[in-house]
Amino acid sequence: MTEYVKKKELMMGIIRKIEECNLCPLHLTRTNVVPGEGSLDSPVVFVGEGPGADEDATGRPFVGRAGKLLTKILESVGLSREDVYITNIVKCRPPNNRTPTLQEMKACEPYLLSQLAVIKPKLIVCLGATALAAFLESEKVQITKYRGKLFDWHGGIKVFGMFHPSYLLRNPSTAPGSPKRLTWEDIQKVRKMYDQVINGREISLED
Repeated sequence: MTEYVKKKELMMGIIRKIEECNLCPLHLTRTNVVPGEGSLDSPVVFVGEGPGADEDATGRPFVGRAGKLLTKILESVGLSREDVYITNIVKCRPPNNRTPTLQEMKACEPYLLSQLAVIKPKLIVCLGATALAAFLESEKVQITKYRGKLFDWHGGIKVFGMFHPSYLLRNPSTAPGSPKRLTWEDIQKVRKMYDQVINGREISLED
């Protein structure tokens, strides 16, 4: 059995547990669970907050308007969705797309940690304040202050914050210093760190 086949079997086991999960109230209102998708060998995992209506309908992460923008952001630096792994803090849609509660995030945490244990990424890119706060184990972070910076996480994994694509949809300006312009800078850094890992180098924002 190859390493990738082993990883796939382990991930399928995690997905089955997510599909059967009833640990928080979100299971009562979901249409589909949204475990995540992408390469299990990727050095980079993108983590958002939670599924929206399109994701709940399809069972796939980031497929609505924000998801299409994320795909474009990745493509702008020569990456595809298949090159990375994309998931969320919670695997079921919070009603009306509200922010997941601490209880909901804690209930889902073992699934996310299990996924990361299978993929073994070197870099976790948190999309938005909720995801970044979960990894920094903080009640709240201001994404405007923390984006574009690199943080140490468990097991030598690095964490990097970016604006959530839905925030960019609400702030369409591309002027210098705008969220869209800063995201362009941030995704270039992600691409650089992706290449560093592929080439067997340490992750760093320094040139």
